[in-house]
Amino acid sequence: MNSLPDKSAYLQGLRALSDRLVQVQSPIRILDAIKWDEKVEQAFFASGCKALPPVDRGYYEARPLGYDAHEKRREFHDLEREIVRCLGQFNPVSQIMRRMCREYQMVVRMLEARGTPDFTRLSQELYGSASDVFHVGDPTVADLGVMMSDALANIRDRKLLPEEPKSISGEEAVGLLQERLDRVYPGNERKVRVILSDGILADASAGSDYLKIRKEARFSERDLRILEVHEGWVHIGTTLNGESQPYCTFLSKGPPSATVTQEGLAILIEIFTFSSHPDRLKKVTNRIHGVDMAERGADFLEVFRFFRDQGYDDHESYSLVTRVFRGSTPAGGPFTKDLAYSPCRRRSRTSTH
Repeated sequence: MNSLPDKSAYLQGLRALSDRLVQVQSPIRILDAIKWDEKVEQAFFASGCKALPPVDRGYYEARPLGYDAHEKRREFHDLEREIVRCLGQFNPVSQIMRRMCREYQMVVRMLEARGTPDFTRLSQELYGSASDVFHVGDPTVADLGVMMSDALANIRDRKLLPEEPKSISGEEAVGLLQERLDRVYPGNERKVRVILSDGILADASAGSDYLKIRKEARFSERDLRILEVHEGWVHIGTTLNGESQPYCTFLSKGPPSATVTQEGLAILIEIFTFSSHPDRLKKVTNRIHGVDMAERGADFLEVFRFFRDQGYDDHESYSLVTRVFRGSTPAGGPFTKDLAYSPCRRRSRTSTH
């Protein structure tokens, strides 16, 4: 009869494999690889918002990933085989780590396919499609978004919540958020930093232990509260919690399959803390509708006009529609990650378990 493996040796081996998974995925930066630069925006507005942005396959080929895609996929394949050899096929941790290896291989394939129809097909495999359903006969993800959007419109039209002025500059937001996150994470060995940046598309973006604020953005007090709980509490908090794992350090990294849980949880926390508001959730459902339009064949200009018809100005409409088509082309399919923000989708997924 085989004896049980030594616990200490098992944990050391698990930690080594876990650290290796973190290391192998570290160069992969999905959003950096698919973002459009300022020259694309300038060209679009120079056309009077009437011409498709100048983005094609060549645009992405001129922006290398920073690593050899074929070699990176091989690294994940080799690591998956090593996990099986060391931990076995049916070990629960082994199954999670192997699934992550396969997902990251698909992520690399998706990034290799930037500017081609395969980009959207692989995005749908990783993040889902607006036409997905959870059970036979159920509404699609897009249908759920429309249902919520209609309900939110009724609340908004009643004007129960007054608008808050966006009187806080990016620099002021950095100071205010830094003070708040210092209170959330007192004594943390890795200080959570709030950084002013002019190189991001969104008004804010979270990393492992930092929160970037777009320099040109303007914020209301409610906006700051949303950033604190959404980015600070959930995204940064999840990463720091994963990094505190003594052996499963890979838990600090979220593959695409974790996006629905991460973004769904972040939206729910906004709601539970009374930080969100109808206009915020309306924007989320509008982004879902934009993805659905692009999946059905709408191009950049059509989705741009949709956002403008929802009351957003030209620059915000451009920012929103760029989220839909980044990684693809202005006449191609969408990047479907924004479907993960749907609270409806999160509730539906939870009810199936």
